[in-house]
Amino acid sequence: MEEYITSYEMDKREKAIYQRRESKVVPLYKALSKEEKDKLAILEGLLYVVGEDGIHLGQLTALLDLDEASVKKMLRHLKRRYDQKEYGIELVSYAGVYKILSKPVVSPYIQKLFQTSKANTLSQSALETLAIIAYKQPITRFEIEELRGVGAEVMLRKLIMRGLIEEVGRSEAPGRPILYGVTEEFMDSFKLYSLDDLPKIEEIKNESEDLFE
Repeated sequence: MEEYITSYEMDKREKAIYQRRESKVVPLYKALSKEEKDKLAILEGLLYVVGEDGIHLGQLTALLDLDEASVKKMLRHLKRRYDQKEYGIELVSYAGVYKILSKPVVSPYIQKLFQTSKANTLSQSALETLAIIAYKQPITRFEIEELRGVGAEVMLRKLIMRGLIEEVGRSEAPGRPILYGVTEEFMDSFKLYSLDDLPKIEEIKNESEDLFE
């Protein structure tokens, strides 16, 4: 593995730390079969794509066309790798659902990045996503993406960090995806006493049609 360290000559302390880290990670990697090693990047990519919704072990075995023992071995390798201090993400599992999350140490910086301020304006994409959630809540990420026709994971994270939406439960659909709804912060920001104060969809349609007459 040392061939990857090319930018500088390691001193004794750095080399000791590196060797201790590799002593934990490398054995698990070496224990993987050639097919498991070949599909490790695919597994990692799948975990990245599903985001906070996570993916069930059964889905992973079907998608990768591997048995459960092989997938679990690959997941253990990824978890051990991400557990190292130089990674800002971690692999977690709840009731057989696996997902990649940022580590707690990153949270203050994420909040700083997406903190709400009057100077921050919402993009058109953010407003569209908010409107869908407000009118359709509770709603899953997949349903939002179907309506908008584009991925919504990053936008949902931003809106959560700005306090405008929140997780309100889990759908009964396969995989139990997260359900989203708007927050009191959203209501305050848009001067709404209740969701009944939202413009009726029919009114919005009529206004849009008037613009093109």
